[in-house]
Amino acid sequence: MTTPPALLIAGTGTRDEGHAAAFQDFVGELAARRPDLPVAGGLIGPGSHPLSAAVTRLIGEGVTRFAVVPLTLNPAACPRDGIASALAQEAERHADASFACAPPLGPHPTLLGVLERRLDEALGNRPRLPSDRAETTVLLVSDGSPHPEANAEVHRAGRLLWEGRGFAGVEVAFASLAAPDVTSALDRCAKLGARRVVLLPYFLFAGDALERVRQQAEGWGLAHPEVEVVSADVIGPVWELADLVMERYEDAARTAGTAGAGRSAGTAGTAGTGRSAGTARTAGTAGTARTARTARAAGIAGSAPGTAEAARTAEAARSAGTAGSAGTAGTTEAAGTAEAAGQTGTAESARTAGSAGAADEPHAFARADARADVR
Repeated sequence: MTTPPALLIAGTGTRDEGHAAAFQDFVGELAARRPDLPVAGGLIGPGSHPLSAAVTRLIGEGVTRFAVVPLTLNPAACPRDGIASALAQEAERHADASFACAPPLGPHPTLLGVLERRLDEALGNRPRLPSDRAETTVLLVSDGSPHPEANAEVHRAGRLLWEGRGFAGVEVAFASLAAPDVTSALDRCAKLGARRVVLLPYFLFAGDALERVRQQAEGWGLAHPEVEVVSADVIGPVWELADLVMERYEDAARTAGTAGAGRSAGTAGTAGTGRSAGTARTAGTAGTARTARTARAAGIAGSAPGTAEAARTAEAARSAGTAGSAGTAGTTEAAGTAEAAGQTGTAESARTAGSAGAADEPHAFARADARADVR
């Protein structure tokens, strides 16, 4: 029975120890949920709990295949600083390891359902009229990025959250690095006629960023008493989040199984290629050297045409497949044959090396696929 790949949870690094601790607590919950799997988690970038330490620990336990689930809602801010880049570095550090990476978690319908529940909780979780939602504007607040693609994903989540749920509208704001900020977005809500705004954090866990945006919203509300501002909670380590992570693990595990098989075949192919190519080169070199020696011997004999030695050399050349005659002409033909034999040996070496290279192609594509998987 094939051993399933390890579950590696990858998150974005933070200097917020509270957020980092919440991340590790959630990883611990997943490990307790699946005691049959090796489970570890780590963060890329600044802060504690580095991803490299988690990978090293699992490899020390004998793990070679990893199914990686990014515990992030949006794509990495910058590919060279993201999870894919970190996994590529780990693959370089641990040549026998393979990594298959799932996409970010949001905006998955499961998480949109959790966000809707957080909105209802913020509104009092009591029976309400449909008009109550129609009078409520949602302000979805996320971490910002200097990269438009990442910010666009937050707008996409806002649109999907608005569709069919009856809210007056869903606006978007960012905690940092992108516009609009919270106060600017609240100004926009007021200009659009909002009388009630729910600040909805698009964060997995609580931390300093959540406290900061709440303080900004509270300060804005004091300056605008005509608009009710209510703060909702983060998504948090709910069972829906755990289910989604395990769903993504199963998807990545299937890819990891394919990549692992390709990698194993590719490794064998590589070793075989090296040996075959080396043997071919060695055989070709030896054959060329022997042929050259024969040519030199024929040349010496050919310098004395008509002698018995020349005849014997010519006969030897004919026995080796040489079509030339004895004497100086035989010498030239023998040398040509030597060259042809050398070329034949070289061609044979090339064919052997080519065959070995062809055997290595699955490995090349498997490694490429593994790299493509972590990107």
